[in-house]
Amino acid sequence: MDSIVEAHGIGGQQDLPISLDLMVAGAVAALVVSFTVLAVAWRSPRFDAATSGRPAPRWLDRAVTSVPFRLLLRLFGFAIFAFAAVAAILGKDTSTNPALGIFYVLLWVVVPLSSVLLGPVWKAISPVRSINWVFAKLSGSDPETGVFDYPARLGYWPAALGLYAFVWIELVYPQPTELASVRLWCAAYVGLMLLGGALFGNGFYERADPFEVFSSLLGRLSVWSMREGRLVVRSPLANLDSVEVRPGLIAVLGVLFGSTAYDSFRESSAWVKFIQSSDVSGTVLTNLGLLAYVLAATGIFAIGSVLTGVEDVRRWELPDRFAHSIVPIVVGYLIAHYLRYSFEVGQQTLIFASDPLGTGQNLLGTGDWKVNYGLSERPKLLSNLKVGAVVIGHVLGVVAAHDRAIRLLPRRHQITGQLSLLVAMVTFTAGGLYLLFAA
Repeated sequence: MDSIVEAHGIGGQQDLPISLDLMVAGAVAALVVSFTVLAVAWRSPRFDAATSGRPAPRWLDRAVTSVPFRLLLRLFGFAIFAFAAVAAILGKDTSTNPALGIFYVLLWVVVPLSSVLLGPVWKAISPVRSINWVFAKLSGSDPETGVFDYPARLGYWPAALGLYAFVWIELVYPQPTELASVRLWCAAYVGLMLLGGALFGNGFYERADPFEVFSSLLGRLSVWSMREGRLVVRSPLANLDSVEVRPGLIAVLGVLFGSTAYDSFRESSAWVKFIQSSDVSGTVLTNLGLLAYVLAATGIFAIGSVLTGVEDVRRWELPDRFAHSIVPIVVGYLIAHYLRYSFEVGQQTLIFASDPLGTGQNLLGTGDWKVNYGLSERPKLLSNLKVGAVVIGHVLGVVAAHDRAIRLLPRRHQITGQLSLLVAMVTFTAGGLYLLFAA
């Protein structure tokens, strides 16, 4: 599966309908115009997670909240987990092992983006939640509660560290498709999650499981939500307003956005030449590069939030209060950066999954399938999809930030206070588009 380690994007400036500079200028203009329109026409908060939305049809609510449906999802998730574990442990250490595609494509791209449509997918199928439930029932305890209460001050920080560990093995580790390393990473993840679940109960997964936090954050952009045990349908941005503000939220989104930006940058000829010509170890430089991009993404947004100057809220609480507005931006860049990669490598994974042990079997009947390279063969279409995803993500981010700002800021400061956030959004837009295409 060589394409797992090759560039995630395809196409460049030559595939854009206009020059890169004009395209970036147009995207920035779209953000500024959106902000201007919001400043004039949107003077009071419109998103309220506590009251927005309407109940889903009764039959649908009963179906998705039923025990058999939830059990079916748990079994589905555990079946994939068991399949990947067998392939990783007993299969051959080659690039055709489907465990690699499940790890890098299904877990990192397909599940989070599916959550945008369906809600928090990983929470519904999480194998570590399922194992924790079994252990709790066998010991006669409640999986919802643990030995201790989860420390509120930790917030999402464990999830941020877990996400950083994932992007590190994907983007920095010299052999990301080395099966032994992926096995070790997954074993550490499962072990830590089961220990955390035993100590703190299921609340631990909501805050500390990197994949559940990732999936659930993107799931806030779906139209589905649960309120008082009922399935609710509401607008994605109203649902986004329900993101729980906890310490470390900005760090989680900083890792997601910054690592994606670095992934584009590391493919640039300038960075490759610099590493090859430098006297400093390439491993050291790539580690510093990833860390720098994550810190830069987090710092730019944090500073833009702090400078809003709210009078009755401590300034350093503001980055987490506004961090939900980065979620649409993360979705936009995930689509732009991983669309072609997940489409093609996802097909390869399904083909390889028919022979998980590398013995020439065709268990799923997919072994003879051919990969559809339709997106690679249409670079102009792919480039347009990239630009559209990035611009739409930023515009939605501006809307979410504006609605939160007019709820937090004093009336006299509602417009001028947002200018620093607008500058941060413009920086993300221009820098992100240049990284996507100039590389």
